[in-house]
Amino acid sequence: MTADQAHSEAGGAFSARGVTWLGVVVNSLLAAVKITGGWLLGSQTLFVDGLHSASDLTTDAVVLLSLGISGRPPDPAHPYGHRRVGTMAALAIGLVLAAAAVWIAWRALTALAGGHTHRVVGVWAMILAAASIPVKEILYRLTMAVGRRTGDLAVTANAWHHRSDAFTSLAATAGLAGVVFGGPRWAFLDDVTALVLAAFLLIVAVRIARQAVDELVDRAPSEATQAAIRRTVTAAQGVRSFHAFRARRVGGRVAVDVHVQVDPMLTVRQGHEVAAAVKHRVLDADDHVVEVMVHIEPAAPNGADETSQS
Repeated sequence: MTADQAHSEAGGAFSARGVTWLGVVVNSLLAAVKITGGWLLGSQTLFVDGLHSASDLTTDAVVLLSLGISGRPPDPAHPYGHRRVGTMAALAIGLVLAAAAVWIAWRALTALAGGHTHRVVGVWAMILAAASIPVKEILYRLTMAVGRRTGDLAVTANAWHHRSDAFTSLAATAGLAGVVFGGPRWAFLDDVTALVLAAFLLIVAVRIARQAVDELVDRAPSEATQAAIRRTVTAAQGVRSFHAFRARRVGGRVAVDVHVQVDPMLTVRQGHEVAAAVKHRVLDADDHVVEVMVHIEPAAPNGADETSQS
């Protein structure tokens, strides 16, 4: 069993809310240890790294809030439910990650341009920074496994925020290692590593934000997903053809609308049974489909109907 498979299996034991609360506990402990350690050891790098861990608590709170709202059933004011609250939370996290990437890059460039050198600190500062890397990487993998299983964009985005903390801890460790083993003249390693990781973090942030925006503007799922749903509709008993097929992503899931053509001699009850059969077949075939609206129409009596994908 690979490490990814092991973490995916372990992630199956957590709910979206459970893994987010785990993040709250881990981030609280890491922030307290690194901020305190940075202050006692005189390490500004470790202190700032601790502040970044503390910032993860903000996104954890956003995810918990979105999970509490997005799971609510439809109501008169929100007849289509609240799934897009999670999408908006993912967009917010993407923007926070982008801002963090810009801030890290700006600090690194300012330090390099000004010839900034870190104060020499003890080896314990480096050890504390390095110790948080595997902790946050494991938390990233667990959270990502839950995000992929549930299809929740906010949880997936929060997973990337956990990994961004691991990256900044890696940069801090590199800089502190340079100071510990090479002296202040090697402290620039911290800033160079931070620039590289900030660029990667910005790419991830843009991807998360774009996925959220795609959902907010009703972008269709992948062509492969649509093709699989079309095949399922065609295979349903009583379906002669279909048209006006539409699919969109909502809260990490898929909603489908389709007009199905059936034998014009069917009774209303029989037509309803065909519609129900189509709906259940699609829902059973793809766990990511959460809503199927089927409109029944009479097929042309000459049998000239053709399945349309429009």
